[in-house]
Amino acid sequence: MPRRPSHSTFRAFGLDAAGPDALHRQLYDELRRAILEGRLAPGSRLPASRELAAVSRVSRNTVLSAYDQLLAEGYLVSRAGSGTFVADAIPEPIAPERAPQAPGRPTIMAPRRISRRGETVRATRFGPRRAAETAGAFRIGLPALDHFPMDIWRRLIDRRLRRASVRLLAYSDAQGYAPLREAIAAHLAASRGVRCDASNVIVVNGSQQGIALCCRLLVDAGDDVWMEEPGYFAARAAFQASGANLVPVPVDRDGIDVAAGVRRSPGARMAYVTPSHQNPTGATMSLPRRMALLQWARETGSWIVEDDNASEYRYRGRPLAALQGIDSDNRVLYVGSFSKVMFSSLRMGYLVAPSDLVETFVLAHQVNTRGTNSMLQSVLADFMNEGHFARHVRRMRTLYARRLAALERSVATHAGDVLELAPMEGGLNRLAWLPPGIDDVAVSDALAREDVIAVPLSLSTLAPPARGGLVLGFAGQDEAAIDKGIARIAAAVRVLQRSAPA
Repeated sequence: MPRRPSHSTFRAFGLDAAGPDALHRQLYDELRRAILEGRLAPGSRLPASRELAAVSRVSRNTVLSAYDQLLAEGYLVSRAGSGTFVADAIPEPIAPERAPQAPGRPTIMAPRRISRRGETVRATRFGPRRAAETAGAFRIGLPALDHFPMDIWRRLIDRRLRRASVRLLAYSDAQGYAPLREAIAAHLAASRGVRCDASNVIVVNGSQQGIALCCRLLVDAGDDVWMEEPGYFAARAAFQASGANLVPVPVDRDGIDVAAGVRRSPGARMAYVTPSHQNPTGATMSLPRRMALLQWARETGSWIVEDDNASEYRYRGRPLAALQGIDSDNRVLYVGSFSKVMFSSLRMGYLVAPSDLVETFVLAHQVNTRGTNSMLQSVLADFMNEGHFARHVRRMRTLYARRLAALERSVATHAGDVLELAPMEGGLNRLAWLPPGIDDVAVSDALAREDVIAVPLSLSTLAPPARGGLVLGFAGQDEAAIDKGIARIAAAVRVLQRSAPA
């Protein structure tokens, strides 16, 4: 049974000893109004009469008189040994009471305005929302949460709490906990070929915040920004909310088509790319494309945001160094996240910035959030420095490779006639193309009723795609769930095929 809400801290703010009404009547009116407006919810416990008298600076008899009247009218109930509570069923509907209107004066309601930026955010299209965040296949970007070494993580948290100093409990360095920044720099240099040290690393609240900082500090409203088409919907939303003018640049098996971007907007302020495994197609940007993109940025003075989420997970092909690692002109800002590698609610990531921009980015991070949770940063630093992070990545890479193979087998078994898997070499998601003419949104909506999350490709495009598809997150589901989910997708697509006009 849920615990009753307690309002023992209730205060009566409207009492006026010089007012026309007696104090007990004023207190009665204020309590009754709080109940009717829902500020005191049904079942809430009221303060003891002595407590309310003391904090309201009235006599206890004043409080008792108000309580007695509300008890008599059914607004309150008294329980022996427990106290006084708001009745579960009050005698009048919960509706706010309006202040009496002055005679002869019409009511004027000023318009409710938000800023132009607020209007831009309101019109921004983001990804799907779902209450049960881990329910059903195939939630995108979801790691295998049940395989995370929670016992190790718990032990590290306990150890940090036992040794916690006043310094660790105070406001943290807005750039991030120094040992964590050192661990991140060492990891990125060894595994991704990123050229940085701890002074270039800024710890942020997930890669989304890193992308938002790049928008805020490097792009003005109206500036052109190259966006992969299709591209990562959350990054697109961040740029749209900043007022940027998004220029869709097509993606093929070699990644973003740089020549097409130059034709469409040669002087764009920025390009956002996912070169390791393009989101959502899974393509890896070829080396010639990488060099062409860097040359474009060098010649135009443009910026590149490299989103390298889940780059630790590669299953096929020869790995290529991060774009930032081959950038000799410091035009690339590198963004990554731990949420997709460890667990989703961690909400911790990093931004690697050129040295001349670090101070500005740190200040913006400080203005926005004052930094990132220092206790969690210290635990994550221990997790990395003691080798747990590297071991977890190795285990998950093996597990996800098995789950990817299970996805491919299930498609071949249940859906070979209605799904075509796009090539991919790494990541946590796989794009499945639908038959021509099948609406991916209609398929996604039908599957949602079957507890299957299949994000439509059209959510990742600025213009309707020539062919529909579904983005399937395979990492967070076991092989049985993958097989069951693919069978349901196949059945849903066949139903739509049969109902399509000839």
